[in-house]
Amino acid sequence: MGEINYVRGDATVPSVKGVKVIAHVCNDIGGWGKGFVLAVSRRWPEPEKEYRAWHRARAANDFGLGAVQLVRVERYVWVANMIGQRGTRTGSKGVPVRYEAIDTALGLLADRAAELTASVHMPRIGCGLAGGKWSRVEPLVTERLVRRGIAVTVYDHED
Repeated sequence: MGEINYVRGDATVPSVKGVKVIAHVCNDIGGWGKGFVLAVSRRWPEPEKEYRAWHRARAANDFGLGAVQLVRVERYVWVANMIGQRGTRTGSKGVPVRYEAIDTALGLLADRAAELTASVHMPRIGCGLAGGKWSRVEPLVTERLVRRGIAVTVYDHED
């Protein structure tokens, strides 16, 4: 069994061959505009456009905690919009991250990555604005992706 590969760099420019899925966590209220999504939007308009359309039509689709939307942005690159946080602000119910939703989304992502024979690339999902702890997320990534034989690279952005 492999392990997570940690590198310094930008998760939106994975430098490996083959099909790649760039995974990140989105909120469940249709907000897009802070954090890693800005880097995604600087490279490709489609993930934001598709996420907003998915949210607008949520009465008729699977939009909600734990759901995943894969958006093709290049011939060999997809972006996985994973709904893993409730709202955007820390409040009486704590931080926005929802570990159970990230776990569910990673399971769905694993199925799609396996179908595409893709590697998965991500920042430390759920740990920025969502307020999560990597010590809680890392075991989910290992369990859902790495144990299925999917190559995972986690990027720590260079400031």
